[in-house]
Amino acid sequence: MTNLDAVSAWVDKYRKAWESNDPEDVRELFAGDAAYLTAPYAKPWIGREAIVAGWLKHRDRPGTTTFTWHPLIVTEEMAVIEASTTYPKRRYRNLWVLRLDLTGQARQFTEWWMREP
Repeated sequence: MTNLDAVSAWVDKYRKAWESNDPEDVRELFAGDAAYLTAPYAKPWIGREAIVAGWLKHRDRPGTTTFTWHPLIVTEEMAVIEASTTYPKRRYRNLWVLRLDLTGQARQFTEWWMREP
């Protein structure tokens, strides 16, 4: 079930995984049959191991970003999150659509990201 506490806990774990790139930290985020879409119409990474492989292939170096976020919508079915990610030479605005299962793992995660001019 998705609620603000579950979403906040998930985003905290996401950030931990982002900084560690530890496969176990990434695995903890996603249900076994989860779908991760790196863009709205991208082919999803399906299943925990595919998500870990995709994550590690596209990982950021730890300590190279700052990240802020806030929820726009949280219902029992999903959360929509607005975020900002700053790298040393670029900045992105993000919109995430997150669907959690009863254990707090993502069933589906979709990123919408736009680079700031």
